[in-house]
Amino acid sequence: MSNVKHRRIRLILFIAFLAAATVLGALTLQKYYGKEDVSTTPVQPQTSGPVRVSLFFASPDGDWLVREGSEIDSCGNNLPACIRATLEKLVDGPLGDLAPTLPTTTIIHDVQVQGDTAYINVGKELADGLPGGSSAEMSAVYSIVNTVSLNFPDVKKVKFLLEGQDMESLKGHLDLRLPIEANFALEKDKAVQTGPPQQ
Repeated sequence: MSNVKHRRIRLILFIAFLAAATVLGALTLQKYYGKEDVSTTPVQPQTSGPVRVSLFFASPDGDWLVREGSEIDSCGNNLPACIRATLEKLVDGPLGDLAPTLPTTTIIHDVQVQGDTAYINVGKELADGLPGGSSAEMSAVYSIVNTVSLNFPDVKKVKFLLEGQDMESLKGHLDLRLPIEANFALEKDKAVQTGPPQQ
């Protein structure tokens, strides 16, 4: 009789041990797969489609900066790519009666963002293609800085690089050794909007 009891107790203990081991194994496996799911989830891109931007060009008399509306292709959440695409639109020149501020030969080699500063690496074609005089140099610099700061508010300053190197100025009139902040006082009329019609 005692042998039967011992066997029954051992059987119950074995079944209890087996059940506990099964539950513990299932919980461990679920925790492992839960970690796998989180780490392999891809980052969702932003909505595709054209993005509306405002570009700064020179007024017809060359004395002021004026906004013109334009569009760039979606660049997702890649801020440097968005800035570069916007500046390439600026290089293309205005669609309306405004005057270009940058030579059409201007090359934007690279854009990097560190903190609140965008580092814009341009080719020598920008400096070579600008006419002499402080007005042309100021229009070129502030059309870039104002365009970047207006469209990308997290960027407060722009540091210019020429062929990857620090530069003192484009034409000897405006000091570019330090990052430049936007100057919207150079804008003639914030209400003036030209360019392609709104969709």
